[in-house]
Amino acid sequence: MPVKAATPVDPQDIALIRDWFRELADHVRAVDFAPARRLFAEDFIAFGTHSDFLHGRDQAEANQWRRVWPTIDGFTWRLDGVQAVVSPDRLHATGMAVWDSTGYREDGTPFDRLGRATVTFARGATGEPWVATHTHMSLFRGTPDASHGKKPSRS
Repeated sequence: MPVKAATPVDPQDIALIRDWFRELADHVRAVDFAPARRLFAEDFIAFGTHSDFLHGRDQAEANQWRRVWPTIDGFTWRLDGVQAVVSPDRLHATGMAVWDSTGYREDGTPFDRLGRATVTFARGATGEPWVATHTHMSLFRGTPDASHGKKPSRS
């Protein structure tokens, strides 16, 4: 049997993947780190524009989330465009999404800060919420890699 990436995805699975992206965006906009942690496996692996491999939530929060979330505004995923590949047993998935946000130059002027992400997910049983096991988030080419906004964090 040939392997295919574009197999139909159960509507519940893609809805839960969109829910994950939606909830993460809520936490990013609120600069609220503590409740976002439950969306990620404790030992997940991340990398992106600002960091090489980061092992675990603590490293990702310290070296990625806390360096970015307080510096941007309006972080929103393009939820209608979320793509997913789900394993036949529906316990592992890869979600892909594009985001929009506003970054700030050193002089305070705003710029469009657009990017994309690939997130791998796992869960213990079909129908349970997805938990991220890996994230790769990166900015679109030509987007400034630093934002200089300064918002306080909730947690």
